[in-house]
Amino acid sequence: MQIKFGTDGWRGVIAREFTFDNLSLVAQATMDYLHKEGLAGKGLVVGYDRRFLSREFAERVAEIAAGNDIHVWLTDNYAPTPAVSWAVHERGAGAGVMITASHNPPKYNGFKVKEAFGGSARPSTTKVLEEMVARNMAGNRSVQAMPLADGIKGGKVSLINAREPYFRQLARYVDLDLIRKAQIPAVVDPMYGAGTGFIPELLPGTAEIHTIDNPAFGGQAPEPIEEHLAELSMLVKSGAYKVGLALDGDADRIGAVDETGEFFSSHRIFTVLLRHLYERKGLRGDVVKTVSTTRMIDLLAEKYGLALFETPIGFKHICELMLEHDILMGGEESGGLGVKGHIPERDGILMGLLLLEAMAMSGKGLRQLLDETMDEIGHFYYRRIDAPIENAAKERLIAKLKHEGLKTIASRPVAEENFKDGFKYIFADGSWLLIRPSGTEPVLRLYSEANDPGVVAELLQAGREIAGI
Repeated sequence: MQIKFGTDGWRGVIAREFTFDNLSLVAQATMDYLHKEGLAGKGLVVGYDRRFLSREFAERVAEIAAGNDIHVWLTDNYAPTPAVSWAVHERGAGAGVMITASHNPPKYNGFKVKEAFGGSARPSTTKVLEEMVARNMAGNRSVQAMPLADGIKGGKVSLINAREPYFRQLARYVDLDLIRKAQIPAVVDPMYGAGTGFIPELLPGTAEIHTIDNPAFGGQAPEPIEEHLAELSMLVKSGAYKVGLALDGDADRIGAVDETGEFFSSHRIFTVLLRHLYERKGLRGDVVKTVSTTRMIDLLAEKYGLALFETPIGFKHICELMLEHDILMGGEESGGLGVKGHIPERDGILMGLLLLEAMAMSGKGLRQLLDETMDEIGHFYYRRIDAPIENAAKERLIAKLKHEGLKTIASRPVAEENFKDGFKYIFADGSWLLIRPSGTEPVLRLYSEANDPGVVAELLQAGREIAGI
């Protein structure tokens, strides 16, 4: 089979694509890459989430690293992706590997590569890794491995606690004492994932749900989107809590519930935190967002006089810009947000703490903070639809949109096109529709934003009609 890296790593269905044999091929190519780039001598950090067999997969990666004469720091328990990324940065490791499929359904697992700077592997790096995997497979390259017990006994594999160094970094970035003194009634839903226990340990008294070891994630994908957070919303609506925070399976993404019990999307989180960083924490820098992210970020950047970059979907593109420019904040629609002064990486736990810090400093709830901003820049409504589509129909749609220009959509003249990632049509009033066929699944994603929820519904329906779904 062909091993392909997607928006963040290689993922597959456990026991179908994501097998120990295929994992070994990818791990061996990764070790070959580290030797080729002169990074092997700096060692490798390996971590894992709470998915089925994640620990065993991580141990196999450690065995292959040790067999290739690369020192391994293997986490002694499950850990969030940002904690593993921080360990790569702090230890000066050559790279990191995180075994996780992030927010994907329970049947998936994955292999994320973290570069020496502590962020997602750049597209240029994953391209080389894909080529090395293919070359090794064609040449029947043997996998070099050392039994884990031998690696530990011989000092090639060291077990590490990834929590404490990560906690120290979070405490440097966020005023935890201020948050504790504010005594904000908060509840966290780690969605049975690797972020379980982290925020309550930093903020004793914080409630937490869905914490048991459950590789099935309660029967749903551990993605902090509205339809998955009904229980969190009910808890806030009960009046017992002022805010709900949700983390995805490896805790590098965030969702939230505001003081009214309404879902608080990543667009709203990005908007509130950008204002918090600029106005309350006094930080400065450029801003980067993906093509599917809210226009509120454009307007805030304009208000503050900050340069704004736009990238295709995938945090790896944001990471590249964070390495090249002085980026204050970067974010994407799926809940991945990163900030200046940390690592160029998504971090759901840090974002959750920053939301609490914004509430503590202002004495206001998330909805109040958002409304204040919207009163200045305008009110926006956003919705995304994911619809199944056969691959043949998807290819026909792509060809149609590439070669047939759409002049009007839902009786609205198209003012501007943006084909950076998918097919985005922008209208004179700033509303927009994005038609984006998935590159890895038989799925079509439709996104729309406008200053009226009725317009959003009209544009999404028009998108359905264009796609024939």
